[in-house]
Amino acid sequence: MATRHFLSLLDLSPAELKAVIARAIELKKSPINQQFNGKVLSMIFEKSSTRTRISFEAGMAQMGGSAIFLSPRDTQ
Repeated sequence: MATRHFLSLLDLSPAELKAVIARAIELKKSPINQQFNGKVLSMIFEKSSTRTRISFEAGMAQMGGSAIFLSPRDTQ
């Protein structure tokens, strides 16, 4: 599946949505996935987004990577 922006369920056809869900199920079945081992995700949010931030931090940790959050105060 080619990389695309996913902003709404309407952006995907029914077949594409099924493929995304099937891939998510595959990843969930294999909890020891080190796909992002040695990778760092940097997050900058225009508005406060605690749930999104925590979700991405947890996901990166589960997949072997790490995440850094930068607030607007931290950037120049």
